[in-house]
Amino acid sequence: MADDPTHPRDSVPEPYRARSETLQLRRAPKISVFLIAGAGLGILVALILTFAFDGTEAVSRNTGFEYSQGQVFGFIALICIPIGVALAGVVALLFDRASSRRARQVAVEHDAIQIAPDDDRA
Repeated sequence: MADDPTHPRDSVPEPYRARSETLQLRRAPKISVFLIAGAGLGILVALILTFAFDGTEAVSRNTGFEYSQGQVFGFIALICIPIGVALAGVVALLFDRASSRRARQVAVEHDAIQIAPDDDRA
């Protein structure tokens, strides 16, 4: 069958094929971990600011309401969490840029083995 000109040799499946290629290998940071850590840092800063400046005893001049510490924490967290996430994202991008400079080329071989079906199963 291999000598038959109507069946080209490339169409016959080979039992084993290998190919080589060059890939770029680098260690990249997980950006989601940085973003979550930035949000956690923002919550921590909001908690510290809430208890460092105790301004909940007086009525607000702007709204005329008295706010509890939980409400003050929520207001400050609405500001600190996005700032923490943004700063952590910038740090992650800086680490990603630094890791791309240290990237190296690696030769990789892909092996493909084709197993013939068993005639006993049919």
